[in-house]
Amino acid sequence: MKEYNFFAMLSRMKYISRWGLMRNTISENIAEHSLDTAIIAHGLAVIGNTHFGKDINAEHIAVLAMFHDTTEIITGDLPTPVKYFAPEIREAYKEVEKTAMDQLLKSLPDEMNRVYRDILDVESGEEEAWKYVKAADKISALIKCVEEKRMGNTDFEKAEQATLAAIHNLEMEEAEYFLDKFLPAYNLTLDEQA
Repeated sequence: MKEYNFFAMLSRMKYISRWGLMRNTISENIAEHSLDTAIIAHGLAVIGNTHFGKDINAEHIAVLAMFHDTTEIITGDLPTPVKYFAPEIREAYKEVEKTAMDQLLKSLPDEMNRVYRDILDVESGEEEAWKYVKAADKISALIKCVEEKRMGNTDFEKAEQATLAAIHNLEMEEAEYFLDKFLPAYNLTLDEQA
């Protein structure tokens, strides 16, 4: 009977560090980031449903967010300034990500491949759902910037400004609601939150 390494590969997300070009006071790996992104994406969908009258499958969006960086197990985390330095780099990286996704999917039984392809493939046609994941991914990055600045690390000041601008550029009411109602608490100490 054939053995498959899909889940063993996913367990390696904890070894892939993020923010490689930045001095970090708190290290972060893609497993931690993916959980944060999933929690935030779920929250954004719930905000959409409860405050803006939408009918969004929050649990499905949370699953997409959990898996959104799995290709980085193979590619590593390419820093955003490098990824977006030139259109040619961005397009080449998309191809690398697709190849990495295909490689991961080959490590599944055929019967499971389709299910996980629909989860891993950003080009799957679920543009509305991926919009929530993208916003959550950026909010997670913004929270990282806020936390680093709270620790006295000024290296994240420009990243915070750029990330906040990117979130506003999404023009997403759920993201704006999150920034207004939930982001301020990340500046508080545990005692202040209690």
